[in-house]
Amino acid sequence: MKVLVTGGAGYIGSILVPRLLEQGHEVAVIDNFMHRQTSLLDCCHDPKLTIARGDARDRGLLEQHLQDAQYVIPLACLTGAPLCDRFPQEARSVIVDALKLLVELRRPGQRILYPTTNSGYGIGQDGVRCTEETPLRPISLYGKLKVEAERLLLAAGDAVTFRLATAFGVSPRMRLDLLVNDFTYRAVHDRFIVLFEARFKRNFIHVRDVAAVFLHAMANFDRMKGQAYNVGLSDANLSKEELCAQIQKLVPEFYFVEAEVGRDPDQRDYIVSNEKVEKTGFRPAVSLAEGIRELIKGCQVLKRDHFANN
Repeated sequence: MKVLVTGGAGYIGSILVPRLLEQGHEVAVIDNFMHRQTSLLDCCHDPKLTIARGDARDRGLLEQHLQDAQYVIPLACLTGAPLCDRFPQEARSVIVDALKLLVELRRPGQRILYPTTNSGYGIGQDGVRCTEETPLRPISLYGKLKVEAERLLLAAGDAVTFRLATAFGVSPRMRLDLLVNDFTYRAVHDRFIVLFEARFKRNFIHVRDVAAVFLHAMANFDRMKGQAYNVGLSDANLSKEELCAQIQKLVPEFYFVEAEVGRDPDQRDYIVSNEKVEKTGFRPAVSLAEGIRELIKGCQVLKRDHFANN
């Protein structure tokens, strides 16, 4: 297959692109390298890879690389609530307007696989797992824009969308502003953390499993198309307090406590059912504990000021 990946040098893309190449696909990447990352350097020897430094909203660039693509994976994004809140107009342009341009330019039969977020569920009900039928009530600008993008794409057809759980794990374009990555870094380097609203829950998924679900959808597109799928670890619907307890098992010196006053700016609180994607045959391969062990090693390499989106 020929695959176009926008934002292919990002946190997810720098895991996904090598996997696509390993499977024999030809891959074109459009990325502006806004974080000065050097991911994909280890793929440059592969003749099946093309890299274009540029913007995913550039009509001419998009037209050029869309020509022969059978699949398009739009990863280019201002990812996360803090970044979108800082640059709201840019966020809408990158998340929604770029997708409108892509839908306008693609030819019939070109398939799109799109990552959205299960943060669209906003605040759930106690003990009730959010399914793909649960009403979407995003509370952040990031969540609202991703919900709008998903609706646009599913209405356009020939697409599959993934409502991703909060990702974690080591990637060549590392991020330390993601919850598991952040808490593990603090456990290793600071040895303590103060939690606000520690019982707020969310779901988690390893970044390698995020890449794997795209490959799974390529292999099963006809029976998955036109639908949204939650993608997360079904045994990892955890509160921040429970997550810290999991990290503490591997970093015994880690101390955490809940603040008696104060409010978490991220008010998401929900649990998720991943049954729908599991029924298609997809199963995550990396457990939360395995990811934390990997991150503990990675934290010996990383410095916080180089690896965040916000």
